[in-house]
Amino acid sequence: MPRLAANLSMMYTEHPFLDRFAAAAGDRFAGVEFLFPYEYPAADIQSRLQAQGLAQALFNAPPGDWAAGERGTASLPGRESEFRRGVDLALEYAAALGNRKLHLMAGLIQPGQDRAAHRAVYLENLAWAARAAASAGVTVVIEPINTRDIPGFFLNRQDEAQTVCAEVGADNLKVQFDIYHCQIVEGDIAVKLKRDMAGIGHIQIAGVPDRHEPDLGELNYPYLLEQIDALGYAGWIGCEYRPRAGTSAGLGWARPYLTHTGHTAT
Repeated sequence: MPRLAANLSMMYTEHPFLDRFAAAAGDRFAGVEFLFPYEYPAADIQSRLQAQGLAQALFNAPPGDWAAGERGTASLPGRESEFRRGVDLALEYAAALGNRKLHLMAGLIQPGQDRAAHRAVYLENLAWAARAAASAGVTVVIEPINTRDIPGFFLNRQDEAQTVCAEVGADNLKVQFDIYHCQIVEGDIAVKLKRDMAGIGHIQIAGVPDRHEPDLGELNYPYLLEQIDALGYAGWIGCEYRPRAGTSAGLGWARPYLTHTGHTAT
């Protein structure tokens, strides 16, 4: 059965961030993910996880200046020191939260910039990050993202991401397979899942084209979730979508997969 994790950056936004953990547990999610934890002390997040009996499935390393439009630093020449400081900080949070998957955003490449130079930096940074994460028992993941949502994003295709991982050659470097992004860029989802499953470290889902609930739009998610199970994937599946209305009201599609009972810490 799929192990669903609520993405608390997109879901339950009707609640303050630290209250979203209880809301997700109340809807019987067993795990959560989010973009960035760094506005909050790790201890505050850890206490919410523990109180609700939730697992922390994934979060992102610092992305650069998010408010200014930056979307990662892993492939940006001249930002190597900043990238590595960010990974160090992320691994501190990962240790505190019991998190074992860390997403490293590639960043943007502008028209006219040297793609080969970006790629060389990307490979070097990923190799360094994989070594640092290995000692902490963490798997790092890279995610192809569509250029409709993030114009200029450096990494866009599943085969490209798998090639990058193969070139780095680290056992703890995998691909984050976001079905929403893959459908927009490539399609043929079930075939790509079968082709690449050995190299997939995390999966995310959302409806296409509007990034609402997975039962809205052009994809047959019951079929895809069956295929993911059949392929032997045992990791978390992050629900990274924007609810069309209230989060809980839109969870009818997920009810058959949600079995968490939660608990309150004493």
